Amino acid sequence: MFISKQLKRTKRHRRVRAKISGTAQRPRLSVFRSNQHIYAQLIDDEGRKTLVAVSDLGIKSKKSGGKIVALEVGKKLAQTAKEKGFKEVIFDRGGYRFHGRVMELARGAREGGLVF
Repeated sequence: MFISKQLKRTKRHRRVRAKISGTAQRPRLSVFRSNQHIYAQLIDDEGRKTLVAVSDLGIKSKKSGGKIVALEVGKKLAQTAKEKGFKEVIFDRGGYRFHGRVMELARGAREGGLVF
């Protein structure tokens, strides 16, 4: 039986989401990665609200390379989160491997001052 990559990722994400949940004090940093773009959100699962959302679509100075852009997205997310008063988050890699663009986004968020 053939299971697609997308279905495998969704199953991994559900398994991770069964164990972690964001709160108003410590929101969940959710990552979504497409072939061309990367998105990150801070989510309060108890209140079912998105608190902060950032993507590479909002970054004007796109440099070449996905990792560089992902690093900038992480820094922008951290800056916006700190302005709204968030310091600690729970990282949700979204079923993706902690590698490449996802890892760079996390590194940018840490450099920006978020703790996870």
